[in-house]
Amino acid sequence: MSIFDYFIKDIGIDLGTANSLVYVKGKGIIINEPSIASVNNKTGQVLAIGDDAKKMVGRAPHHINVIRPLVNGVISDFEMTEETLRHFFKKIGGSAIFNYYRAVVGIPTNLTEVERKSVEDAVISAGAAKVYLIEEPLAAALGARLPIDEPTAHLIVDIGGGTTDIAVISMGGLVTSKSLKIAGDKLNDDIIRFIRDEFKLAIGEPTAEELKITIGSAIPIEEKLDLVVRGRDLSSGLPREITVKGFQIRSALAKSLKEIVEAIKETIEAAPPELVGDILKNGVFLCGGGSLLKGFAQLIEKEITVNASILDDPLTCVVRGCGRAAENIKEYSRFFISSIGPREINL
Repeated sequence: MSIFDYFIKDIGIDLGTANSLVYVKGKGIIINEPSIASVNNKTGQVLAIGDDAKKMVGRAPHHINVIRPLVNGVISDFEMTEETLRHFFKKIGGSAIFNYYRAVVGIPTNLTEVERKSVEDAVISAGAAKVYLIEEPLAAALGARLPIDEPTAHLIVDIGGGTTDIAVISMGGLVTSKSLKIAGDKLNDDIIRFIRDEFKLAIGEPTAEELKITIGSAIPIEEKLDLVVRGRDLSSGLPREITVKGFQIRSALAKSLKEIVEAIKETIEAAPPELVGDILKNGVFLCGGGSLLKGFAQLIEKEITVNASILDDPLTCVVRGCGRAAENIKEYSRFFISSIGPREINL
C-alpha cells in the first residue's frame, strides 16, 4: 500500500430526493440524512443540513428558507446540493485538500446528459476528484446481490422520494426501463389534497408523511386504522383536529399507485418474450421507501399476476450497490454510464 493509497477515499452516494446516503469503502453506510437544507435569506448563511434542517420543515419563520436541493431526482438548486455534499464530506472525516475522493453516484434512469453533468459537477465542486455514475435500478440490484450478470431477467422497481424507476436487467445492463415522477413526494401531495378537499383542512408535508406511513395502504387490510391529525381550518383559519381513517388514505393514494402499476406493465410489455418468462419465474423485486407502503407488493401481484417481494433493507439498496461498486471500481466499471465518462480534477 502506497502513501497515496492512504489518502484515497472511495465512496458510494445515493443522492435522493428525500434522503441522501453515503457509503465509505471499508466502513459501510455512515451517513443517512434527509436531503434538506435551511438558509437565512437575510444573510445567505446556511443554517442546517440534513436531520437538523428537516425539523424546520413547515415551522421556519419567513426569513428562513427550507430547501430541497433535488426535485424528482433532478438537481434544482446547484449551490445547495454542493453545500449538502460538502457537509457530508466533512462528516466522513478529513478535508478534500488531503483526501482524494472517488465517488460512485446513483442516478435515476431518465436523466438527460445535461442533468447527469450537473450531478457530476456538484459532486466535484463539493470536493470529489473522480465521479462515476450508475443507474439506480442497477445499483439496487448490486446492493441486493442479485445475479444480474447472468442471461436471465430481473425486474427492479425502485420507489424513492421523487421518482419511481422500473427496469428489466439482464447480463449486467438495462434491457428496458421507465422512470416516473410519481413516488413518495407525490403520494404525500395526494394526501394533502385529499384532506383539503374532504375535510377543508390544511396540513403540511410532515403530517401527510405520518398519515401515509402509519395508516396508509395499497389494498384493503383487516386492521382498522385511524389517526388524529391537526391543521388549519380553511374556512375559519383556526386550528382544528380530525380523525382520518385508513380507507380514506387508501382512496387518496389509489390513482398514483395505479399509474405505477401501469408503468410496471408497460415495462414488462416492452421486454423481449424470453425475458418476460424469466420475470414470471423470478418475480418483481421492490426497493425504496415507497415499497414499504402496506400491501403494495400484494397490489402488484394482483394486477400483474407475478410474485412481488421487497428486497432486504429496501431503503439502503441503492447506496449499498454504489458502495459495492466503490469497493472495487475497476471490477464494476462495466456498470457505469460511459456516455460522459468520469470527470476528473488534477491534484
